[in-house]
Amino acid sequence: HFYIEHNRGHHVRVATPEDPASSRFGESFWTFLPRSVWGSLRSSWSLEKARLDRLGKKPWTIRNDVLHSWLMSVVLFGVLVAVFGLSVLPFLVLQAVFGFRLLETVNYLEHYGLKRRRLDSGRYERA
Repeated sequence: HFYIEHNRGHHVRVATPEDPASSRFGESFWTFLPRSVWGSLRSSWSLEKARLDRLGKKPWTIRNDVLHSWLMSVVLFGVLVAVFGLSVLPFLVLQAVFGFRLLETVNYLEHYGLKRRRLDSGRYERA
């Protein structure tokens, strides 16, 4: 779901209260983390559902990029387990947790305290 939220959500809403992946000034990493994780997941699903609605499709389809990316991960993990056996599972989980945590740490640091002003038009100033 990351690339959907990052490209279609975060790049539009960066440094605004609507962006779950922009850390607020004074906010700890541990407060930011759940808001970013769950907010980004909700946002990616909402963005993808809206895209599919415009195409006249239901969200529970293989054409849903959120589901498609999750399925690709399941297939990749399945192939790696088939090739290397169950002993590879702890390494797969560890690398996923490490990568996920690294991504959120970078998000926290890169966007810490950034805030765009809302203009009279209701839009935000350019980033």
